[in-house]
Amino acid sequence: MGNIITAELIEKFRKANYKLILLDYDGTLVDFFPFPEKAKPSEKLLDILNKLITKPKTNVVIITGRAHKDIDNFLGHLPINIIAEHGGMLKINRIWKKHTIDNNLWKDKVLPIFNQITLACPNSFIEEKQFSLAWHYRNAESGYAYSRKLIGLLENFISTTTLKILDGNKVVEILSNDLGKGKAVENLLKQNKYDFILSIGDDKTDEEMFEFLLDNPTAVTIKVGKGNTLAKFKLDNVDNVNTLLKQLLK
Repeated sequence: MGNIITAELIEKFRKANYKLILLDYDGTLVDFFPFPEKAKPSEKLLDILNKLITKPKTNVVIITGRAHKDIDNFLGHLPINIIAEHGGMLKINRIWKKHTIDNNLWKDKVLPIFNQITLACPNSFIEEKQFSLAWHYRNAESGYAYSRKLIGLLENFISTTTLKILDGNKVVEILSNDLGKGKAVENLLKQNKYDFILSIGDDKTDEEMFEFLLDNPTAVTIKVGKGNTLAKFKLDNVDNVNTLLKQLLK
């Protein structure tokens, strides 16, 4: 993402009447850590976010797959809107609300499959969220190979269900097909009209968001890191994201 493009983005942001900034968390605002609970925001990031949310007519939304309690531990002290668990939980004006209805009965059938792979793959672990199950293999030497096995087993299971698989950054997650960052953003845009949208993410889960915004002329979409993407631009790393956000404050 060149200096000229960055300057144009900042100019569009300044001129816009009503702005929406959508920010993924892990891999976008903070680097990945061996254990998710260690990925605390830096004081520098907190300062940037705190100033950004006070900008006039600017709606800053953290949009993450994290469990809502986890992201609340990191950012809950800020008056910032949060979409957690891929759209399953929303925090608007400091109040958390469920945004989906799921009896979660499917978890009892899926958990044995997750346990089977976890036992076979040392240093992997399962995370249960309110509306999903996630298998993390960031610390597992043979994690990728086992993630392919897990996905194969899950694909057989979900063929007769309304569930879907998210093949993320060293995590495999299963959840309702009604959830996803694309659908969460769609719901946001139904509530308000924005003349500038900035969407930044790094993972495959963020591609749903980029895809939904693909034909939106007011949207600037940015992928963090390498790999194919539907985003219009790329940034190399978390530091570049923080630098860009800081420039919006000027």
